[in-house]
Amino acid sequence: MKDFFKNVFRYFTYFITIVLGIATASIEPLLPLLKRPVTAVALITATVSAFIGLTLVLRAMLGLDLA
Repeated sequence: MKDFFKNVFRYFTYFITIVLGIATASIEPLLPLLKRPVTAVALITATVSAFIGLTLVLRAMLGLDLA
């Protein structure tokens, strides 16, 4: 049983490593855009809009109330 939990923890750390690697690889090309104010505002607006859109779509798909 001890080896089972050791393996579960190993897969969890592997999962976290993969997620952080994907996040780093996707955010790194966008960092130069944050140096100019116009592109920084556009990037932040696009990120917030994407998050709001995803939230609304998931709520509609799952049938959750907005209140």
